[in-house]
Amino acid sequence: MMNTFQFDTALLLVALPEIFLLSSIVVILLVDLFLTKGFKQVTYYLTQFSLFITGLLAFNLIGHPETVIFSNSFVLDNMASVFKVFMMGATMVAMVYSRHYLTQHSLFRGEYFVLVLLSVLGMMVMVSGYSLLTLYLGLEILSLSLYTLIAIARERSGAIEAALKYFVLGAIASGLLLYGMSMIYGITGSINISDIAAFASDANLGSRETLIINFGLVFLVIGIAFKLGAVPFHMWVPDVYQGSPTSVTMFLSTVPKIAAVAMLVRILIDGLGAMHPYWSDLFMVLALLSIALGSVVALMQTNIKRMLAYSTISHVGFIMLGFVTGVVTGYGAATFYVLVYVFMSLAAFGIIILLNKKGFEADQISDYKGLSKHSPWFALMMLIVMLSMAGVPPMLGFYSKFFILQQLVSAGFVTIAIIAVVFAVISAYYYLQIIKSMYFEDSEKEIVVSAPMDMKLILSINAILILVIGLFPDFWMKLALSLF
Repeated sequence: MMNTFQFDTALLLVALPEIFLLSSIVVILLVDLFLTKGFKQVTYYLTQFSLFITGLLAFNLIGHPETVIFSNSFVLDNMASVFKVFMMGATMVAMVYSRHYLTQHSLFRGEYFVLVLLSVLGMMVMVSGYSLLTLYLGLEILSLSLYTLIAIARERSGAIEAALKYFVLGAIASGLLLYGMSMIYGITGSINISDIAAFASDANLGSRETLIINFGLVFLVIGIAFKLGAVPFHMWVPDVYQGSPTSVTMFLSTVPKIAAVAMLVRILIDGLGAMHPYWSDLFMVLALLSIALGSVVALMQTNIKRMLAYSTISHVGFIMLGFVTGVVTGYGAATFYVLVYVFMSLAAFGIIILLNKKGFEADQISDYKGLSKHSPWFALMMLIVMLSMAGVPPMLGFYSKFFILQQLVSAGFVTIAIIAVVFAVISAYYYLQIIKSMYFEDSEKEIVVSAPMDMKLILSINAILILVIGLFPDFWMKLALSLF
């Protein structure tokens, strides 16, 4: 009896953040039913409280011995705990920024917050998934929540169109991913990551087994590349970013990227790390195509959300290059890059939301003309964010690119590093274009910033930290390396 009790207690501790968040979703869903229109802010505060406690529970599990539960399908390790803490923090910041937008555009509804929490729950399952089935379950919880979130602005044809495009293409990508998983299961006889790793590392694998695993790998890479938004599986990214409500675009472009990288690590490194020579070549091609297309096509955009979509594709290319290296330091550099990107993207979309008002989206680059004259402080914040995204030292974005390039050169991929640098220089143009609009062009209308004080404060801290942490990046790089 004592052994059973200890085992159950261990289960509860390991999965406590997920259990608490799921319970919170049920409570918030019920409470929101009884709230009148004037008390809908209660749902927002309950959401923030749930995210905070979930993040605290995950933080307390950092340093916990690696534990695998639920028939080897759910793992708790340092990567899972740290990623969950970052996801909770980023989602809380996104909710602070979103509240102003949702109020301005009559989208402040309880279901919005419930869907955000459901998507976060799906991401947590993905981060701790240690079997193909668990990973797929988390992915579907995330995807279905995002499809609905994008279409939450029912009166906007652009949002409905974006949701349909994402749904159709996402369904195809999920099918391909599931087909790849079925091939891996068919040849290995298991869906557990540890069993797949043992099978793939067997030195006596025959040509038939290797061929089937390689076929499965192709479909797995396609599914992961779609979720990351890598070329040529990027078709949904610009249209979804542009068509979605800006608060949804901000959330979509940030936190799910962490979960996608976690899924990549679980499947391709923990599970099929022995097959790295096969999937790294695919990653190299996808990465270079993403960097090239994202950098060049972004030059022609006038819509800032669409420009940031192509910018995201380019950043994803850099993240994938870290996994091409095949060394732990490369994986750490890629993880550092994705966390930095989330930080920068939150600030960029936060400033777009800051300038929003009823009937005005502030989604054209021309909308930022003369911002330095009307709001010099937030023009400075946008300047910091754009310089960081462009990779200008001493901003945090510079070090994220630098660490990736450093690992590429160390691994012998000098030509790849040079190509990446060339396109990084090209991409600086469209970031500088926004800076030019803010500081060197005059606006025909006055730009009024009328956001809540908490949003202004958090946004200022967000942008300033991009500069401050950029002066001391070593701690965060060491943290990323410690996850592998």
